[in-house]
Amino acid sequence: MALKVSDLDETQAPLLDHLVELRGRLFKAVIALGIAFGVCFYFADEIFGFLVRPLTKAFPEGQGQLIYTRLYEAFFVEIKVALFAAIFVSFPIIANQLWRFVAPGLYAKEKKAFLPFLIATPILFILGGSLAYYVVMPLAFTWFLGFQGDAGGLNAQALPAMGEYLDLVMRFILAFGVSFLLPVVLMLLNAAGLVTREQLVAGRKYVIVAVFAVAAIITPPDVISQLMLAAPLILLFEGSLILMRISERKRRKAAEKEAAEQAKVEPIAASAEAAAASKSED
Repeated sequence: MALKVSDLDETQAPLLDHLVELRGRLFKAVIALGIAFGVCFYFADEIFGFLVRPLTKAFPEGQGQLIYTRLYEAFFVEIKVALFAAIFVSFPIIANQLWRFVAPGLYAKEKKAFLPFLIATPILFILGGSLAYYVVMPLAFTWFLGFQGDAGGLNAQALPAMGEYLDLVMRFILAFGVSFLLPVVLMLLNAAGLVTREQLVAGRKYVIVAVFAVAAIITPPDVISQLMLAAPLILLFEGSLILMRISERKRRKAAEKEAAEQAKVEPIAASAEAAAASKSED
């Protein structure tokens, strides 16, 4: 059978429309990120000053300092600070553009099921980042600075570099923020039917070992930050199991209700078919 050009045009038109829409969404997201970056770069000193507070409090009053050993290091630190803050500031707009692109392809039931995950994701990330900033980093920095003092007759003094400190702070915030998304991931896997609550309960001890292993890898090499990340993750895992039990119970009740309604409809449909068949015989 010969291939017609009109057939190709008809099949390609929807795809081209989606690509055009995707380009528009990406353009708006990039514009939002660029504007946020410009604003955050203007306030980069204030933002970096906010990120430095845990270290300032860890030092004895008036003794803390940051250094930079390369002439361009301070400038690039401000760029990284501005980009880091711009991602957080522009995330609602980026997420909104992504949702507007994906939502038309979802059923109303799927949109309703997906909405709680969209709301929970930024909330859990902010909770994780706040725990890192307000609790974990002050404790960890105080512990790190405790190694200052006499070392073999020499004075060991902490002189953190600006770039290295910023990398450490971003690592703390991202590690705790992303790790706190564990309930979202588990609930999505459960809703998709890839993981059941019974499987997670049976593998609880392996999950706990994996949590401590991940905490040891993504956090700095100190016991305090590792424990401060592992303990909330285990609590979040247990909370996810409770939520799974509730959601599975709701899905089971909905399935039973649908089956009952279907059982009521089938006799009516069968009687209608029988009546139609008898009329046709007459």
